Amino acid sequence: MGRLTVHRPVVKVVVAGDGVGERRRSDALAVEEPLEIRVGGSPLAITMRTPGHDVELAAGFLVSEGVIARGDQFRAAIHCGGPGTPAAPDAAPRLLGAPPGGALRVIGAPASSENTYNVLDVALAPGVALPDPELTRSFYTSSSCGLCGKASIDAVETVSSYDVGTDAATVAAADLLALPDRLRAEQAVFGKTGGLHAAALFDAASGELLVAREDVGRHNAVDKVVGWGVLQDRLPLAGTVLQVSGRASFELVQKAVMAGIPILSAVSAPSSLAVELAEASGLTLAGFVRGTSMNLYSRADRVLRGASA
Repeated sequence: MGRLTVHRPVVKVVVAGDGVGERRRSDALAVEEPLEIRVGGSPLAITMRTPGHDVELAAGFLVSEGVIARGDQFRAAIHCGGPGTPAAPDAAPRLLGAPPGGALRVIGAPASSENTYNVLDVALAPGVALPDPELTRSFYTSSSCGLCGKASIDAVETVSSYDVGTDAATVAAADLLALPDRLRAEQAVFGKTGGLHAAALFDAASGELLVAREDVGRHNAVDKVVGWGVLQDRLPLAGTVLQVSGRASFELVQKAVMAGIPILSAVSAPSSLAVELAEASGLTLAGFVRGTSMNLYSRADRVLRGASA
């Protein structure tokens, strides 16, 4: 895992009344570095991310793009050198461990000391089709938008393997309102830097926290959560609630639908397109989930208005 934070000198200025004071101090910043995702040695995408949980990020990204839909379709992953370097066939792999489904994942030592751990080459299981060349992105994805550069909405409306509209999951309103604080408690790096998004997956029935991840990109945080599900061979992620720390964009709704997550909760506002996709997919979308209130934009029947179970 790469660095999560770095320290840089800053000048803190405080204006109080008629006076202006300043002092020099060290400030913790969230690390942002590029990750090139390759499949079978061929570059697929470059995203700006917070280092760590890169295999989950790649696995979740492949689910979002419709390349894979199950854990057994993801075979292995190996770290190479920096972006633009060739794959290293002689890189020594190190076993990550096999989940309940039995799929093998390995991650290798870096091919060179330069840009260590900023290229990840994924191997799909035998018989799984390689990504369509049209998916290849010859640009850097910004940390604020995982879909920037897509030609049109039609290009990102990938058909999901799962029908979240038929998921019978429900959650008490009081329990849903408690999730943002529970997510915030898991944001260790945000507590140091104030500069990261986060996403967490909860079991709708029991309220159990299944996984939480942080990243400079909200879409990356969700991909890491979905990728956790891939590596645990748990897709579809039925009967779960995805809680995110920011707004609910079209891409986050799409990622939830592609992973089979029936309920998406956000502390901020959804976009109009996010609501349209949620309605069309049968996903429950809650926004402005904070304090004692929330707005339900689609499938409000899943949020129970009675007392917490």
